[in-house]
Amino acid sequence: MKDKLVEKLIKSEEKRQAEGLELIPSENYVSVDVLLANGSVFTNKYSEGYPGRRYYGGQDFTDAVERIAIGRACKLFKCKFANVQPHSGAPANLAVYAALLEPGDTVLGMDLSHGGHLTHGHPMTLPAKIYNFVRYKMKNPDTGEIDYEELRRVAIANKPKIILAGFSAYSRTLDYKKFVDIAREVGAITMADMAHIAGLIAAGVLRNPFDDGFDIITSTTHKTLRGPRGGIILTRENEEIAKKIDKSVFPGIQGGPHMHTIAAKAVAFAEAMTPAYKKYAKQVLKNARAMEGVLHKHNIRMMGGGTDNHLILADVFGSLGVTGKEAQTVLDEVGITLNMNSIADDVRKPLDPSGIRFGTPAITTRGFKEKECAYVAELMIKVLKNKNDKKVKESVHKEIKKLAKKFPIPKKFV
Repeated sequence: MKDKLVEKLIKSEEKRQAEGLELIPSENYVSVDVLLANGSVFTNKYSEGYPGRRYYGGQDFTDAVERIAIGRACKLFKCKFANVQPHSGAPANLAVYAALLEPGDTVLGMDLSHGGHLTHGHPMTLPAKIYNFVRYKMKNPDTGEIDYEELRRVAIANKPKIILAGFSAYSRTLDYKKFVDIAREVGAITMADMAHIAGLIAAGVLRNPFDDGFDIITSTTHKTLRGPRGGIILTRENEEIAKKIDKSVFPGIQGGPHMHTIAAKAVAFAEAMTPAYKKYAKQVLKNARAMEGVLHKHNIRMMGGGTDNHLILADVFGSLGVTGKEAQTVLDEVGITLNMNSIADDVRKPLDPSGIRFGTPAITTRGFKEKECAYVAELMIKVLKNKNDKKVKESVHKEIKKLAKKFPIPKKFV
């Protein structure tokens, strides 16, 4: 590379990823095949429109690769329609809102402090300035049970056009059937934002909302799905909804799609259909439960009381007297990367919250099993209990480097 400054930063990031452990639950590693597709000459091509209906010429191969991605997405998630053009998860959600709502219409989604995502109605976001968001919460943050009675009451009182299931920091299982029943009672469309657990759904280790009658699923294609950074919108069977979504994505909120990313999505969807991927997804859950067990042993409070999926949200301030920001910083120093995160009804501010959020997708990709994940959890707690002890931190950092060396980032998964 001629640009030595950028080349140096790329190599530095490669080194950081290789020598440390990635526990941010929304991050993962992709295969060399996904990287090759993502860095391919498809990046040169402008392809406004959809296969067979483009605005520029020279689309034979872009049409073919997008059709492959669409077909594989539909097969993977058991639906009739897929839009693979969204640049990420947030634009995918915005496109659904824009397709199905008028300004001022109501959406019922999960409260941000109880695990919801920014795009589910945070007042600082664009959707919240256009649409009316009302919220549901957990009945008990220590069990993770959703207050479905309250959800129904809010739905009846507010008549939302969309009822949204999905989360960014929720570790338990949603009862999709209850969402569908409530939506049918009030005449709402059901939408599931499955960005975090899409890969686990694709592998069949977590339930598919479509099986319970959901209308729409939005997702990113990275995280547990282990593809490039991008988004998708899936429609179970309603062609009218699918057509509205297509128009909303283009020309509604996006111009030309990123064809190199769509090619990489197609590769990732194929990888997610393999037996090796199903084995990986099962291990993600086993590893998360192994880490949960260690936190229980040390009496660390977890939102939801534990995990049914790939992530854990722990109250380190209440349990150890360490803020989420302090925990993120001190663990970063020893080669463990995770993120500070607000907990349910947090008394602290979002930029200095009470919790940390971490998960197992990336370390499972590296080959970690339950034993190694439990050990990492022990090391995390050791550091947090001794955050000012330089010798402890140096010792743990050496252990993390040993683990990283023993379990290098793989190039191929299948």
